[in-house]
Amino acid sequence: MSGIEVRNLRKTFGHRGDVVALDGVSFAVEQGGALGLIGESGSGKSTTARILLGLERPTSGSILRDGVPYEPWRVSGRERLERARSMQIVFQDPYLSLNPRMRVIDAVRAAAELHGLSSFDARARARHILDEVGLGVREGESVPRSLSGGQRQRAAIARALAVSPRFVILDEAVAALDVSVQAQILNLLNELRRAEGVGYLFITHNLAVVRYVTDDAVVLHHGRVVERGPTARILSKPDHPYTRALLAAVPGGIPREEF
Repeated sequence: MSGIEVRNLRKTFGHRGDVVALDGVSFAVEQGGALGLIGESGSGKSTTARILLGLERPTSGSILRDGVPYEPWRVSGRERLERARSMQIVFQDPYLSLNPRMRVIDAVRAAAELHGLSSFDARARARHILDEVGLGVREGESVPRSLSGGQRQRAAIARALAVSPRFVILDEAVAALDVSVQAQILNLLNELRRAEGVGYLFITHNLAVVRYVTDDAVVLHHGRVVERGPTARILSKPDHPYTRALLAAVPGGIPREEF
């Protein structure tokens, strides 16, 4: 397949490997597709993301990229840059990916330049992508602390997209925002997916937002996949008791209308 495929990932911690973080996790994200990875804290979502980014090594299992074995935890040097070009991450806290002392446009430009664009082309790319995420000249010339929470998250998304990645991991990327700003960011992500052809792995505990971004979803519970399928089906007719419990915990239920 054209995209990322995870097969039977297992990750244990502890001297004897007695703490199981992931137990046989499998899923696939097609190029240009969007998959929701759903679960509460401790379910294994962030461990999965760290393995995909090469920050953790799985105990067993494999990853395929475009059908070819892919081991991001083994790469170094130039290969590390290539890995970063293909997969970026947007965190819940944009300060994790933005230099607080650097103007937003310079942060976006620096990312593009680091990954091979000339200074001129990197600046043009930065201006283009900031425009795509809805940040104008004033916001681009500002440092992160001068922006609102939603604007900072837009800047973090722009920095991630500056290198034209094939996939972006969104790790609770809207969890810290209020509902109205969440709606703006989720609409933006959908627009960027169409414009840039990027694929998403949307990590969240919030089923009220996952429906607006993803086509399919995987539900994790204690490191195991307990349910998978089209997002609309999982949210309307969940099979597993854990998924039903997550849905029941959403205040007011899952809204029917689109943002």
